[in-house]
Amino acid sequence: MQTILDAGGAIGKTLAKEILKYDANTRLVSRHPSKINESDELMAGNITNKTFVEKAVEGSEIVYLAAGLKYNYKVWLVQWPLIIQNVLDACKKSGSKLVFFDNAYMYDPMHLENLTEETSIRPVSKKGKLRAADFYGPLVNTSVMIETVYKRMNAGKKPMWLGNPDAYHSMTYTIDAAKATALLANTTDTYQQVWHLPTEMERLTGRQWVQQFSKEMNKPEKFISISGKLTRLIGVLVPFFMELGEMMYQFDNNYFFNCEKFKGRFPGFEITSPEKGVREVVNVGR
Repeated sequence: MQTILDAGGAIGKTLAKEILKYDANTRLVSRHPSKINESDELMAGNITNKTFVEKAVEGSEIVYLAAGLKYNYKVWLVQWPLIIQNVLDACKKSGSKLVFFDNAYMYDPMHLENLTEETSIRPVSKKGKLRAADFYGPLVNTSVMIETVYKRMNAGKKPMWLGNPDAYHSMTYTIDAAKATALLANTTDTYQQVWHLPTEMERLTGRQWVQQFSKEMNKPEKFISISGKLTRLIGVLVPFFMELGEMMYQFDNNYFFNCEKFKGRFPGFEITSPEKGVREVVNVGR
């Protein structure tokens, strides 16, 4: 049995499909779970509840924590410590292996140009300190690029790019991330390590990401560049932008997510190109 905690998000849904390659028994856990595969076992509840998490994890060989909380610091402050402690305690009690799908907010911002698994831990944001990557994909609804570029273009509005549009910025394709997570979880020698999930190694700038969407959607390439100060001003009306203010350092500077360790261990894994990834995002929305 392999169990996904918070299985309703973009990663969880794809992960459920991938796990079938390794295990026919999958348990999907969330507030309102729905089957991805016919054989899925569903369990509804809140993973901030310790007793519920123990029941959800019981009997699981591998447990995936793929929780995607509302992008709000106050929510993170209350819920993340509860969730992490509940899951750790439950996995210890049941003897389950734990795979945690984390973000990159904890890294030292002085090394953004080449983030590796060995990069020092030195968070400078409240969210980073609380939770010691950017994503895009066909099931993603709340990532920065999807919100500010794709959704605005799709609504006939001019897209926005946060920070410096001429700085390069790595984006991880969620389908690749889910496939790689299942692969790592079902490979015996990968545990007790940090792994950067496969991410296109080409250094695309913000301007080039906008151009990818413009080309695929047949839209003008013109976009609005949003500074940190303007982000905070917009945040007065749109809370999502207010939450982004403290993370602007990742968009003002070159940001490269190095996955050479994963590529070296799994040389046959095919990483989706930005062209194909953007095309899949757009096709799903058509």
